[in-house]
Amino acid sequence: MLISTLQVVLALGLLNVWLLRSLKPTRYRGGDSVTLKQEFSAYGLPTWFFYLVGTLKIGSALMLLLGFWFPALIQPAALTILGLMVGALAMHIRVKDPLLRSVPALSMLIMCTVLVTLNLTG
Repeated sequence: MLISTLQVVLALGLLNVWLLRSLKPTRYRGGDSVTLKQEFSAYGLPTWFFYLVGTLKIGSALMLLLGFWFPALIQPAALTILGLMVGALAMHIRVKDPLLRSVPALSMLIMCTVLVTLNLTG
């Protein structure tokens, strides 16, 4: 039950950020950015990296949802998201963001860690 819940929460969270809220300001955006693309620029990252990370996050979110039918997809998706969240936290530190802006990435990192651990032992 917890694995399924984590799959849904992580997947819908990523899809929400990347497909529904990417052009909208939030209090969690890095630096002084308003959009998700501007956030990557604030971190000093090239535009192509924005598209790469977006593809990895959306793809991983879809893999988590497909994991209900193909459980072998859960682990690689969760590990990919985990790595991306470590990178997101590093970027928040790089631009000296207040701790509040790191809360979503830290939350997803924790959820991915739990998911990976439960998926290994379950």
